[in-house]
Amino acid sequence: MQPFDLEVKGIDYAVFPEGDHTYTIYKQGKEYLQIQKDEGEQWIKFDKETGIPLFEPDEEVNTLGKLIANYKEEPEEEE
Repeated sequence: MQPFDLEVKGIDYAVFPEGDHTYTIYKQGKEYLQIQKDEGEQWIKFDKETGIPLFEPDEEVNTLGKLIANYKEEPEEEE
C-alpha cells in the first residue's frame, strides 16, 4: 500500500503504511504519531519516545483508524 492523504475537520494528515496494520501519521506536514489496529474497532497509538503502546481511548486515533480502514486505493492510471 502506498502512502495516502486524509482530511479530518480541515486538518491534513499523511498516512504512511508500515506493515502489520501499523501506520505513521503526519499532521500538517510534521510527524505526529504512530498507530496500529487493535482487536475489533479499536486503534492504539504508540508513545513517541518509548514506542510502547498506549491503550487509553483516543477519539482522534480512532477517527483516523476508521478512515484508514475504509480507505480504498485508487487504481493507478495507465498511460
